Order: sequence, then C-alpha cells, then structure tokens
Amino acid sequence: MPKENEFLDDIEAAEAEAFAEENSEITDEAAEIDALRAERDDYKDKFMRALADAENSRKRADKQRREAEQYGGSKLSRDILPVFDNLKRAMDAVTDEQREQMGAMIEGVELTLRELLSVFKKHGIELISPEVGDKFDPQMHEAMFEAPVPNTVAGEIIQVAAEGFMLHDRLLRPAQVGVSSNPG
Repeated sequence: MPKENEFLDDIEAAEAEAFAEENSEITDEAAEIDALRAERDDYKDKFMRALADAENSRKRADKQRREAEQYGGSKLSRDILPVFDNLKRAMDAVTDEQREQMGAMIEGVELTLRELLSVFKKHGIELISPEVGDKFDPQMHEAMFEAPVPNTVAGEIIQVAAEGFMLHDRLLRPAQVGVSSNPG
C-alpha cells in the first residue's frame, strides 16, 4: 500500500499545483482587469477634461466675437465725435440773419447733423446730453471746471461744454461739463 499512498500523494500534489496555477491565473486576470479599468478611467477623465476645455474655448470665442461686433468700431467712433462737435457748434453759432440769408446751406448742415446722429443710433452710439441744473455724475460726466454760481447747489451742472456718448453699455466719451462749487 505504500505505493498506493505515494501515488495518491502525487495526485493530490498535482491537483494542488493545478489549483494554485488556476488561482494564479485568476489573480493575474483580476490584476489585468483592474489595470485596464484604471487606464479606462484615466482616458475617460482626460476625454471629459478635453471636452470641457473645448466647450470653454467655444464660449470664449463666441464672447470675443460678440464684443468685436459691438465694440470693434469704438476707435473709429471716437475719431468721428469731433465731426459731430464741430457741426453742433456751427449750428449753435448761426444767427437768425444768417438763417435768412443762407437758409439752404444751413438746412444742409442740419440734415448732415441729423444723419450723423441717425448713423450713431444705428450702430449703438447714444448721445449723453446733460442739462444745466442736472446733478453731476462722475460715471457719465467729466468736470472741466468748478465755479461758485449763485442759486445753485454744489455738484450741480452749470454749463455743458460738449455732449458725451455711450457705445452700447460702455462710455465712449463723457459729457464735458462745468460744475457748481457752492458750499451746501
């Protein structure tokens, strides 16, 4: 019987070895699956980040395009403002006598001024036209001088030197005004 026991021991050893090899293969497969899952998760994370980055870039480009459309002409607009100022001064200087003598020419200047304002409005340029007596607003007005004027309150507009302009929601040029410095 000793041979039989030896034979059975050999079979048991072989079975144990086969079982160990199977377990080793299962363990290797599990480790490989875990590694593949980690790699998949890493690629998924990179993909999601790249997708978010692309979306942010698209939104940024859209915003820059809209701003370029709205504010791209601001330099040209600023350069045209003196034309408006000169036409306005010319119209303010016209006397009744000159109006009678050169009616057609003065009417042409008035039409040109109205057309310029129409073009401004079409492109989002709004006139800031403060009145004497309005309160000084440093966001919209530029104080050219201060002077004590009777019957006024400190911070009140006493003279308008030039109108201001807004381009959509941005200040293109502040209105230039004189401000009262009377103590309250």
